Amino acid sequence: MFTGLVMGMGRIDAADNRGAETRFRITALFDLTDIEHGESIAVNGVCLTVETFGEGWFTCYASRETMSVTSLGDLRVGSTANLERAMAMGDRFGGHIVSGHVDCLAEVTEVRPAGESKIYRLSFDVKHGKYVIPKGSVALDGISLTVNDCAPAWLEVNIIPETQRATTISGWTPGRKVNMETDLIGKYVERMVAPWVGDHAAEKKSKITMEYLREHGF
Repeated sequence: MFTGLVMGMGRIDAADNRGAETRFRITALFDLTDIEHGESIAVNGVCLTVETFGEGWFTCYASRETMSVTSLGDLRVGSTANLERAMAMGDRFGGHIVSGHVDCLAEVTEVRPAGESKIYRLSFDVKHGKYVIPKGSVALDGISLTVNDCAPAWLEVNIIPETQRATTISGWTPGRKVNMETDLIGKYVERMVAPWVGDHAAEKKSKITMEYLREHGF
C-alpha cells in the first residue's frame, strides 16, 4: 500500500527486455537506504517487487500483464521514474490510499500555466469516469493529486512548483501516456452497494406489494 507521496526520482540504468517481459535496474536519485529483498516499491505508480539490490539501486521484474496495461514499456535507459516505498505502519498519511495497481493509461492533452502552477488535462477511457470526482483523489504515475475539474472522459489537475520539481511531471507534454489509478475507496463502495442497485436491486425487490397486503387482509 502506498500514499502517492513520491519519495524522489530514479534513473533507469537497464531495461532487459525478454519478449513481453522486462527486468529493470533502477538507481535512486535520492537517499534510498535499507532496501530489503522482496519489498514493494512503486515505479511510476506500479507496484513492483525488489529482486536484488545494492547501495542506492535495485532490480525489479515487470510481467507481461504489467507491461501490457502500464506505461513501463516507454521507459528507456536514462529515463527517470517516480519512486515510492510501501507505507510503513505509523507513517504520516499525507496523500491518499494507493494500491499500485494501475486502472488505465491516461493521455496528457493540454498543459497551461496558472501562476507558478501548471494545469494538466488528461483524457482516459470513459468507463473509468465514474470513479473520478471534483476534489477527489487520483494517482497519476504514482503521484497523489486532487482533481480540479473533470468529465466522464477527462480530468484536470493543478501542479504546484514543488511537485514539478520533485517528480517527473515537469516533463509531461501533450501525447504523454501516464499510469492512472482511481480512488480505491470508490471502487469498494461500488462493489458493496451493487446488490442494491441496477439489475441486482430488481432481484432483491421486496415481495410485499399492495396486492399482497390486500390478499392478506390489510
